[in-house]
Amino acid sequence: MLKDKDSAAIVGVKDLNRARAFYGETLGLELDPKSGDDVAIYKTGGTVVCVYVSEFAGTNKANAVVWGVGDEIETMVADLASKGVTFEKYDMPDTTYANGIHESGGFKMVWFKDPDGNILHLNSGD
Repeated sequence: MLKDKDSAAIVGVKDLNRARAFYGETLGLELDPKSGDDVAIYKTGGTVVCVYVSEFAGTNKANAVVWGVGDEIETMVADLASKGVTFEKYDMPDTTYANGIHESGGFKMVWFKDPDGNILHLNSGD
């Protein structure tokens, strides 16, 4: 039924202006002209991330959005760190952690939060 339909990530935030600065400037996502006063839609690859105001913003304790960035992960982490992004550190079996990057069996993973505490994730997958 849905296998041939596009999907989008949707992220609740408390302050849309603050979120616009983070998703647009810090993450470098392009604001879609279809965005309005109450929603910001960002192009990301062949999909979109929709950011909207919600009283429940930041209450999810799991990943909200994930990007497979391949071998660009170290460069992206360094760029995000230079913009003030701090990275989460999780204790996981058979996983090392250095400079914001978790690594297990050659697979690299990074987690960080947006200003409302939504968990965003990068990994070395494509």
